[in-house]
Amino acid sequence: QLQLVESGGGLVQPGGSLRLSCATSQFTLDYYAIHWFRQAPGKEREGVSCISTGGGKTNYSDSVKGRFTVSRDNSKNTLYLHLNSLKPEDTAIYYCSTGTDWGQGTQVTVSS
Repeated sequence: QLQLVESGGGLVQPGGSLRLSCATSQFTLDYYAIHWFRQAPGKEREGVSCISTGGGKTNYSDSVKGRFTVSRDNSKNTLYLHLNSLKPEDTAIYYCSTGTDWGQGTQVTVSS
């Protein structure tokens, strides 16, 4: 099983920003399309974003389009999810995934 590690979550006020990271030491991230999901308490897991191998194509859910941006830094074997203009409804645990392998998640809380 491949291991992914998310980081960068925290508590932020509405309108604020965070940068989440997804990294691994076990394989080359750029060989995989990587998905970001989130799950809020009492809600189903929601797909947030996806980036293709090489980073040429990205997709976003309607709920985050225009506010979140996904990118790769292949020199660091790390993938980022930039969260801007955060809203309380963005509060959730955020996960990165290859589709079959998952990280442990990082908590994002948006509150004043």
